[in-house]
Amino acid sequence: MSFSSEIKEELSRQLSSARHCRIAEIAAILSMCGGVSISANDRYKVKIQTENIHVARKYFTLLQKTFNIGIEVSVRQGHGNSRGRIFTAVVTDQEDALRLLHATRTLEDDRFVVQNTCCKRAFLRGAFLAAGSVSDPVKFYHLEFVCATSERAELIQQLLKTFELEAKIVQRKKYFVVYLKEGDRIVDLLNVIEAHSALLKLENIRILKEMRNSVNRKVNCETANIHKTVNAAVKQLEDIRYIRDTIGFDGLSEGLAQMADIRLRNPDATLKELGLLLIPQMGKSGVNHRLRKLSEIAEELREKNHGS
Repeated sequence: MSFSSEIKEELSRQLSSARHCRIAEIAAILSMCGGVSISANDRYKVKIQTENIHVARKYFTLLQKTFNIGIEVSVRQGHGNSRGRIFTAVVTDQEDALRLLHATRTLEDDRFVVQNTCCKRAFLRGAFLAAGSVSDPVKFYHLEFVCATSERAELIQQLLKTFELEAKIVQRKKYFVVYLKEGDRIVDLLNVIEAHSALLKLENIRILKEMRNSVNRKVNCETANIHKTVNAAVKQLEDIRYIRDTIGFDGLSEGLAQMADIRLRNPDATLKELGLLLIPQMGKSGVNHRLRKLSEIAEELREKNHGS
């Protein structure tokens, strides 16, 4: 089961105790994957269509518990891009259809059903159930709502903003997609729609990813430092051998001559270890200073020999 399916399965089991919140969630499902048809004799029919059984089940439960409305459910095999089953739930009774449409303001403006903060949560929950998805958080973070119209996308964006979630909208073919890409923002949204089990799972994944990234950064940093140290030691040895083979160590000061000799005899030693071998002993900065001085002498000799 995908992470999106896990979230929807969790949300399908939730049922708000407040009637106005249930109405807001129904309104969201209707607006995202539903429609209203009117026959020639002005008879209304309310229908939703979804490939997710959890959406169909939640819609059925909400209508039954909120309005005591029964629905006709049919299942067929999808074609083309829809290879799974497609669930269609229809309210055919004229009185029931009108009650549902009036309560959810579907024929007017369903913004009226999201006046309260709790109803905004419920609407977003229904919207995610009907048209939301989340990528596998192990791979990357991406959550989106796919909307049929720009107005619907803007409403979702505005509702998210009331919870301090700044979502963006992009057009994808004929649809308008509202999306969040940051892991912490997706966690906040799961909290808003009350998908608490999914939230905990995502947080655990984020913690593991952050630990791995931290370990990788430290390993990469240590590896880079090792390469830097090895390269520096190789260069030091090349410079000291060049001095030895051109002018020898006799022309060097006592301290530099001692440093050159100890470095040649201890090619794998660290600066600290080299300092402990000197007489008198010396700290890393002093050792580094002497090695830099030897490199400068080697460069001067190379320039002189190449120029002559």
